[in-house]
Amino acid sequence: MTTAPARPARGRRRAPSRIERAAGRAAALQRPRVVLALLLLLALTCVMLLDGYLRAEVGGDQRVRTGASAGDVPDDVLNGGPILTFRGGEATTLSVPDKTIALTFDDGPDPTWTPQILEVLAEYDVPATFFVVGSMVSRYPGIVRDLVEQGNEVGVHTFTHVDLSYQSDARVTREITQTQLALAGAAGITTTLFRAPYSSETDAIDNYSWPVYQRLGEEGYTSVFVDTDSDDWKTPGVAKIVKWATPEDGEGASVLMHDAGGDRSQTVTALARYIEKMQAEGYTFTTVSGAMREARAEEAEQAGASGAAVPPGASGTAMLQAAHRAATGTTLYEGKALVAAVAVAEWTVPALSAGLVVVGVAVMGRFGMMVVLARRHHRQRDRRRFSWGPPVTRPVTVIVPAYNEKECIANTLRSLARSTHPIEIIVVDDGSTDGTAQLARDTAADLGMLNVRVIRQENAGKPAALNNGVRNAAHDIVVMMDGDTVFEPDTVRQLVQPFADPGVGAVAGNAKVGNRNTVIGAWQHIEYVMGFNLDRRMYDLLRCMPTIPGAIGAFRREAVLGAGGMSEDTLAEDTDITIAMHRAGWRVVYQEHARAWTEAPGSLKQLWSQRYRWSYGTMQALWKHRKSLTDKGPSGRFGRVGMPLVVVFQIVTPVFAPLIDVFTAYSMIFVDFKAALLAWLAVLGVQLVCAAYAFRLDREKYRYLLMMPLQQLAYRQMMYLVLIHSCVTALTGGRLRWQKLKRTGEVGTPAGSAG
Repeated sequence: MTTAPARPARGRRRAPSRIERAAGRAAALQRPRVVLALLLLLALTCVMLLDGYLRAEVGGDQRVRTGASAGDVPDDVLNGGPILTFRGGEATTLSVPDKTIALTFDDGPDPTWTPQILEVLAEYDVPATFFVVGSMVSRYPGIVRDLVEQGNEVGVHTFTHVDLSYQSDARVTREITQTQLALAGAAGITTTLFRAPYSSETDAIDNYSWPVYQRLGEEGYTSVFVDTDSDDWKTPGVAKIVKWATPEDGEGASVLMHDAGGDRSQTVTALARYIEKMQAEGYTFTTVSGAMREARAEEAEQAGASGAAVPPGASGTAMLQAAHRAATGTTLYEGKALVAAVAVAEWTVPALSAGLVVVGVAVMGRFGMMVVLARRHHRQRDRRRFSWGPPVTRPVTVIVPAYNEKECIANTLRSLARSTHPIEIIVVDDGSTDGTAQLARDTAADLGMLNVRVIRQENAGKPAALNNGVRNAAHDIVVMMDGDTVFEPDTVRQLVQPFADPGVGAVAGNAKVGNRNTVIGAWQHIEYVMGFNLDRRMYDLLRCMPTIPGAIGAFRREAVLGAGGMSEDTLAEDTDITIAMHRAGWRVVYQEHARAWTEAPGSLKQLWSQRYRWSYGTMQALWKHRKSLTDKGPSGRFGRVGMPLVVVFQIVTPVFAPLIDVFTAYSMIFVDFKAALLAWLAVLGVQLVCAAYAFRLDREKYRYLLMMPLQQLAYRQMMYLVLIHSCVTALTGGRLRWQKLKRTGEVGTPAGSAG
């Protein structure tokens, strides 16, 4: 036994220890990875919000008011033509010249119908004006590009097809600007044409919508209404669409059809017949800008013939100017960025949706496997006639690695003093600086425990401390426990009974959360009972137990030494040694009646540190033993059964399980709130049933299950971030040192913690 290190002289500043320096370096290296993990989550959130915004308007899509007054709207506008401009700041309307059709389409582009309509227009060499929805433009930029290259014209129909008369000025600006950016990114243009959703003829303008048209007119937009509505959205039949789209008595008209918003097959068929009919009657087809040029030319000609003043804007380059403008500078680049972001969303969200199906099946499959196999395990092991063999009564060695455990070590030793099985206790002090070793000696002396040895070593980490204990153990079975854990009197006796089977090399005990009377503690209690212990029952029957918990596990000493001891290659030395047991041909089992009470992390920061180490260490251990996938015998069994289950259930599924919550929120906002909520509650119900069964098997009180809904909303998201952080660290080749958690010593006697 070594002596305690000398205390530094008064006034001299103590140099940082090796572990303190390593912890500082590790913390500095982990910060960028934490940021990267958070950025990945933020990126996913932004992608889903963008996709939802593209597909549906938040808060519902309202329609134009009925019975609204139009007292503020000038009579010339209400009774004027379908093209509204604000030349010189004054509202002016233009009519489409006689025998002229300005053919317009709303609500596109649509990947199915717009290309078919473009084929018909190209066949008859007829141009049209498409009032496009910005969200659709950003999703189908190639169609818009083809549309413009074919000689057609585009106008703004808002970004989300919302009635602007209900919206704030900021929302109006956003709807127009975003649509212009989408056009810039898709076709390299912007436009001066605008048509409001749900608009019709000018006499439908009211006091609510008029300010919107005034504002947009001041910004240089031309608002386009209709003279003749085909009502093709009602799918009344081809004949009626043609009839309703036909103007009377040779008049010119702005004609409305739709290239999106439903089944437009009747529109496609009717379009060809309509063009043939109108051309046979002597009509010509033009764009809205073409109709404006012709109307202004007629005005100028009439004014010149009568000697009257030429109307403002009816002559010169203004009269000849088209609606399209070339997008340049910031607008062009922002537009391309928008289209690119939408392309990412268009690929990501469906992929995540497919992933959600896989995750859902995996989660439900896991629950099903756990319940079925746990029930079988319980019925098999709890039979009165079940026995591992002759009772194991010989003494065993209990190894307690301890680093700065002054708050807990006394409680640990007191619990071991009540053991009903003969034990030798080795406390390995791993360079503690808080007097842990002396406190252990004092506690043993006070309790009259002559079976306690305290071994001191320089700080070298938990694996080294365990190996030191194994080397000094006097017995062929060693029990390993943490310095913050307490055993029940019968724990050691129950834990070592499976060693009656000579094929058993290691035994996992039942770790319980002692400090469960806080929110974080209750969440971990649910996780321990439902997840860890149900999992271990399942893995036991499948003979592929991946981890013996560090808080309570027992090993044949020869098996540990044969595997080279506890390895320092990974942060999860418990998982590493367990897999090594399998690969060496030993059987690893679960003894649910051997209970240990441990102090779970008491803060989110400490919980993050612990789970990060567990997750990253598990990945390291799986990678280290990857060759078991191709091994034969017991090693191959673990590699081809246990390893895939661990990867699917402990890494892949937990990483993607929050998709359930993410898509629930997505569906509540953008799809169907009630249906999404019911689906989420159904999944929660399945989990509650599984958790209740796990609590029944472990004879736990059900009141803690009241915390489960909140656990799903908060705790699971944190575990998701921890796993993402671990994956990022693994992919970037980072390394992490063991991280000491702060203990309070609040877990005392097992009897006091069981409630």
